[in-house]
Amino acid sequence: MSGTKPAPSNVLMPTDRPLLTAGALVWRLRGRKIEVALIHRPRYDDWSWPKGKIDPGEQAPATAVREVAEETGLEVRLGPPLPRSLYAMPRGDLKEVRYWAASVTGGDGALLHEVDEVAWLTPGAARRRLTHPRDVLQVQALTDAHERKALATWPLLVVRHGHSVARSQWQLDDWLRPLDDDGSRQAEWLVPLLGSYGVERIISSPSTRCLETMEPYVRHRRVRIDSKKGLSEERYAEEPDKVIKHTDRALQRGIPTALCTHRPLVPAMLQHLEKRADSVAVKALEKVGASPLDKGEVLVCHMSGVGEDARVVAVERHQPGVG
Repeated sequence: MSGTKPAPSNVLMPTDRPLLTAGALVWRLRGRKIEVALIHRPRYDDWSWPKGKIDPGEQAPATAVREVAEETGLEVRLGPPLPRSLYAMPRGDLKEVRYWAASVTGGDGALLHEVDEVAWLTPGAARRRLTHPRDVLQVQALTDAHERKALATWPLLVVRHGHSVARSQWQLDDWLRPLDDDGSRQAEWLVPLLGSYGVERIISSPSTRCLETMEPYVRHRRVRIDSKKGLSEERYAEEPDKVIKHTDRALQRGIPTALCTHRPLVPAMLQHLEKRADSVAVKALEKVGASPLDKGEVLVCHMSGVGEDARVVAVERHQPGVG
């Protein structure tokens, strides 16, 4: 009988599906010079960026933050995304690494996990120290972002509320309609995601389904939630300019903020942010406008500057349950 013989069950064969991992380039300013953190792994005797495997059910941003903490002892907040890396491992399997720039928010720097040294180097020195040529692309992108003043950013997140009880199954006022079981799971999913970007302030529609979407994060991170009628569907129908007012107030403060609202309000917010976006971010926002946010989905706008100087320099989308 012709045909290819099956491989023995004890032989590992490469797969077409890449192993998904995530990491970050942690940066800081020393005077006017930028430095990035490289790690040395004695097991491989290499210098590289902190990174690691995405656990089942974990989002890539949360993985990046966790891996940085485990490998450097530093707590970080994610900034703009950096180029991904895709390469073959020794046995032939593919590995995909998602990277972000990240700034330090805390931690004692104690090394506890597979790393024996962390070196803070200038980008030029880092390029020379890196073991793998594929890792140079990320530090170059970080340097480019710094030069165009798009590295020191703060995040503005637009969150569409989670899945709620159907209108046809609800007899009371619509603004009282709560999340269903799927929506409650989406709300829990948001906790590590919003934490990855260091969200410090929540501004939400007073509708129950919006408040319940943000409640787990508020409870876990002990942050304040401000309820604003201008982010509700009912007030939007009467005063559509209110949503722009609340967006501008968030831009004035310039702190990591999440705005939780409803689908009809999102296009107005996006159009307003497009006016403050650079060329790459404009295209990304236009793409979001053509494919509206799903329930429980998050749009991350990385902002450079505050107030009238605030501009969108990078955009990300995160769907519920998707890394």
